[in-house]
Amino acid sequence: MAQQAYDVIVIGAGPGGYVAAIRAAQLGLRVVVVEREHLGGICLNWGCIPTKALLRSAEVFHLMHRAKEFGLKAEGVSFDLDAVVKRSRGVAGQLSSGIGHLLKKNKVAVVMGAAAVTAPGKVSVKTDKGTDTLSAPHIILATGARARELPGLEADGDRVWTYKHALTPKRMPKNLLVIGSGAIGIEFASFFNTLGAKTTVVEVMDRVLPVEDSEISAFARKQFVKQGMTILEKTSVKKLDRSKDKVTAHLEAGGKTTTAEFDTVISAVGIVGNTEGLELEKLGVTVDRSHVVTDEYCRTGVDGVYAIGDLAGAPWLAHKASHEGVMVAEMIAGQKVHPIKPGSIPGCTYCHPQIASVGLTEARAKEAGHEVKVGRFPFIGNGKAIALGEPDGMVKTVFDAKTGELLGAHMVGAEVTELIQGYTIARTLESTEAELMHTVFPHPTLSEMMHESVLDAWGRAIHF
Repeated sequence: MAQQAYDVIVIGAGPGGYVAAIRAAQLGLRVVVVEREHLGGICLNWGCIPTKALLRSAEVFHLMHRAKEFGLKAEGVSFDLDAVVKRSRGVAGQLSSGIGHLLKKNKVAVVMGAAAVTAPGKVSVKTDKGTDTLSAPHIILATGARARELPGLEADGDRVWTYKHALTPKRMPKNLLVIGSGAIGIEFASFFNTLGAKTTVVEVMDRVLPVEDSEISAFARKQFVKQGMTILEKTSVKKLDRSKDKVTAHLEAGGKTTTAEFDTVISAVGIVGNTEGLELEKLGVTVDRSHVVTDEYCRTGVDGVYAIGDLAGAPWLAHKASHEGVMVAEMIAGQKVHPIKPGSIPGCTYCHPQIASVGLTEARAKEAGHEVKVGRFPFIGNGKAIALGEPDGMVKTVFDAKTGELLGAHMVGAEVTELIQGYTIARTLESTEAELMHTVFPHPTLSEMMHESVLDAWGRAIHF
C-alpha cells in the first residue's frame, strides 16, 4: 500500500480534471490526478472529439455528392464505415496520448484506478497493483457523467445503442430511431442520415433542440425534414420490443400509442453523474439526482472538497468544465477569482446545419422582464455564404431595448460553431449594441452576418 501526500488531488482526467490539475501545477502546487479509464475523459475519447471526426466524414461525403454544383466531377461516391470509424478512433487516440504528455510536462502525477474519498483530505485508489492512499487538503471531483438509461429502453449494444455504441457501430443502420433531440441525439441523427440511414427522431418536448431559441429550432427542423429525417415531437417511447433483426418501438403521442419497426435505436435521453463508489454521502457531500450540489465557486459545502464539470450539473459542456477547473485551481492557490457565469457559456451542436448560441433566448429574456430588441440576418444575404454554397441559415441577436446590453445570440447554419465566440467575448466585455455596431467585420466573411444582425435590431441592416 503506497501512501503519498499532495496539495491537490483531482479525481477524473477529463476536460475539467486534467485542466484543473495542469493549472494547479503551474501555480506551484503538488498535484495528482486519479483516472479509472482514459486520460482525456469521455469528451476526448468517447464524446466531443470522435463525434466531430465522424461528422466531418459525413460532411465531406455530403459535399462530394454536391460536386456538380461547384463545377466538379465526383463519380461513384461511397463510404467505408469501418474506415470512417477507424479515423475517428485515431483522432481520439492521438489526443488522449497528448494529455499524458501535458500532465508529465507539468509534473502532475497520474494514478490509474478507481477512487473513493474515505475521509476529509483522504482518497483511496484501487489500482491493478493494489491500493494507494493519497492525502491532500484539497480534493477536486471531476468524474463526469454517463448516458442515462430509462427503464425498458436500456442499451444492449446490438439493436439498442448508447453514444458509445454509435461511435463504433457494428453495422450501418438502415432504419434508425433516435430517442432525444438534444445535442448528442441530433448529431448522431445527422451523421447516420447523411450516410443514408432512414432516420426518425423522437422528442418528448414540443420541439427539437428544446434548449435553443424557438426560431432556431424551427429553422433547423425544416432543414432536417428537407434532408429526409422524420421528426416526431411531443412523442415518447414507452417501450421497445426486441427481436433478432428488429426493434418495435411503442410511441405515445396525444394520448394514443402506435408502433413502428426499426433495425437500430440510439438512446440519447440525457446523462447522469458518476458518483458511484466515491463514498460522498459518508463525507457529507450533497448529491441531488446524481449530480453534486455546489455553490458558484464549485464548493460542495465540505471543507476542501470541490466539484466541477458534468458531475456538478448543467450546462454539460467540456469548456464549462475546463474553466471551472481553472477557477478552482486558482482559488486553491489563493488567487482572486470570478465565478463562471452560465449565461456567458456558449453551446454548440455540430449537426447539419450547425447550431450555436450564448445567453438568453428571446422568450427567456422576456420572461426575465426585459423589453427586447431583436435582430436577424439570413445566410442568403451574405456573399461568403452564397460563395460557399451554404445559403441556408440565420443569425439572431437579442438586446435589452433600454440599455443595449447583448442578452443573447443564436445561430443556425454553416460554421456557426466557429462564429459564436465573437458574441461570447462581447458578453464577457459587457458590450452594448454601440460597440458591436462600431466594430469592423472583415469582408467577405460569414461573420459579417453577426454585424448585420446587430444593425437589424435597430432597423439599420444594410443588406437585408
